[in-house]
Amino acid sequence: MENQDTVYLLKECDSGSKMAVSVIDQVMDKVSNSDLKELLKESRTHHEKLGNDLHGLLIQHHSTEKDPNPVAKSMASIKTSVKMGLDGSDRTIADLITDGCNMGVKSLHKYLHQYKAADHSAKDVCHRLIDIEEKLSTKLQDYL
Repeated sequence: MENQDTVYLLKECDSGSKMAVSVIDQVMDKVSNSDLKELLKESRTHHEKLGNDLHGLLIQHHSTEKDPNPVAKSMASIKTSVKMGLDGSDRTIADLITDGCNMGVKSLHKYLHQYKAADHSAKDVCHRLIDIEEKLSTKLQDYL
């Protein structure tokens, strides 16, 4: 029998990685600063690559991927649309993505503690996702 903590942690990371790609996609065409656009493209690529790694691990554990919670995804989309409608500046984009990174890091740490019995590969990929989010958040400070 598979370690359920491992599967649950991988699924949460998969969901978070997909959520990040979705939000970046939602704002990408509104970014005016070329450096910020490149930073977001690079982050999207990192999230996609990690997502591919997650899919491979989930297959190894005889499980399926997990899409983001539809309510959470809708709320993020609404928040992004409203904020961008009020002020579509690069500063607003950086603020939105920073908030998302912070929420992601918080959630991932919660899942690491919740699924303590997860195997090393699941914990490793979770730490990699946390690292991607933290680095993006730090780099976005220049645009706030």
